[in-house]
Amino acid sequence: MACDQETGFGSRPGESAGRAPWAMLMAFALALFTIMALVLPGASSAHADDNPGSDSPVAGRTFRVATDTTFAPFEFRDSSGQMVGIDMDLMREIAKREGFDVEIQSLGFNAALQALSSNQVDAVIAGMSITDQRRQVYDFTDPYFQSGVQMAVAKSNEDVHSYDDLRGKTVVVKTGSEGEAYAKSIQEQYGFKLDGVDQSATMYEKVKSGNAVAVIDDYPVLAYGIAQNNGLKTVTDKVPGGDYAVAVNKGMNTEFVDAFNRGLASIRQDGEYQRIIDHYLADPEANAAGQGGLLQLAKQAFPALMLGLRNTVIITLISFVVAMVLGFGFGLMRVGTSRVLDWIAKIYVGIFRGTPLLVWAFFFYFGVPQLIGHPVNIWIAGVLTLALNSGAYITEIIRGAVGSVDPGQLEAARSLGLGYGKSMQRVVMPQAVKIATPSLINQLVIMVKDSSLLLAIGFGELLYQGQQIYAANFRVTETLLLVAIIYLVAITLLTWLANVIDRRINR
Repeated sequence: MACDQETGFGSRPGESAGRAPWAMLMAFALALFTIMALVLPGASSAHADDNPGSDSPVAGRTFRVATDTTFAPFEFRDSSGQMVGIDMDLMREIAKREGFDVEIQSLGFNAALQALSSNQVDAVIAGMSITDQRRQVYDFTDPYFQSGVQMAVAKSNEDVHSYDDLRGKTVVVKTGSEGEAYAKSIQEQYGFKLDGVDQSATMYEKVKSGNAVAVIDDYPVLAYGIAQNNGLKTVTDKVPGGDYAVAVNKGMNTEFVDAFNRGLASIRQDGEYQRIIDHYLADPEANAAGQGGLLQLAKQAFPALMLGLRNTVIITLISFVVAMVLGFGFGLMRVGTSRVLDWIAKIYVGIFRGTPLLVWAFFFYFGVPQLIGHPVNIWIAGVLTLALNSGAYITEIIRGAVGSVDPGQLEAARSLGLGYGKSMQRVVMPQAVKIATPSLINQLVIMVKDSSLLLAIGFGELLYQGQQIYAANFRVTETLLLVAIIYLVAITLLTWLANVIDRRINR
């Protein structure tokens, strides 16, 4: 390496190269945050404009309602990605009549209840049955649907015709559902084993694959799934079940409960309620998605999957920039001369490398609101989850890269009169960045895939959108194949782009 005493260490071109990664990093971060500000999506909302409920006590109010859009025909997404179903139509019609706005957040059933408990939302509508146990925690509106349960088996199954044929076999149910409650009530009598999952589509796949012999589920959901050609057939009569209602936290949102009850009575009286029910249940096949080939499915699913891909790319890139800042900062603390800063960095790395990413997703989205008394935006929760987790790994990447630079480089720079900071900036870090780049690109790829875990809190990334699609059409294998292809193409292109940037920075 040529030395130039006038410039301190290295020539001016070398000095420019040392600063380039930082300048490009900051420009990249600014661009990403600008993109986020322009495209940051909000929750789906229904607005009560020019509605007949202007005299209602809740007129003009906005209520946040969580649901589980994997429970067709009560709530699911159509081919355009819109949330539809009995619950969705009822809620929107009642909101219109009572003059309030509703922001609907699509979460899993268990996540929806956690969001309600943490006051992230005001209510939950998700085909939720009223039980004595739930009454201890939640208040309910008037019932809007009386449920019932049935048992179904694979179409090819000729061995199971009744509950008596289940002894010693496995039956799958959806956790928290009326079907699960009924299955538990008869489990000892008929001697079968229970397997609980969180989605109807997953239940049906377990039966078709032979991992369970039968499914016990709410009868409207089974009827809709069978109309969608989910590969099952019912083998028992409907058993009357509990009542579906909207849940709120106990002692809270009484005005919402009163408004929902008034609206429900109104639509029952003028026949709108029955029209909504008949639209989805009188002829389930009328609402069934087309069962064409893979290309037809891809065409139908394309808009929703592209929305999911956009959200995946945006949150990954934003989180990566934040993680880079954290990783470089804590990495330099690890290689610095201060033992206190070194220990602070070690604690950070230990915490976030030693705990599952999903735990932090739930903590930031459901736990933090209970601590601060205010909801947390799902994008903020997602960025914090990914960035803090990846920042811990990048910290160690930077520490290792700096340690790989020949110590003689730093000593030579110091001997020529440069201070420690300038020596690190102009000599050590440019070489460390080159060494670390392949590992940083690999970490970016890992973050793309890790973003799929955010579906657990209802973030609309790519896998979440795929889940919404197969929850409505029950074409699980084909939908997941499409999702996998999109991930492969996106990661390949992102890796290529990262390598191009690497070559420009480190040439």
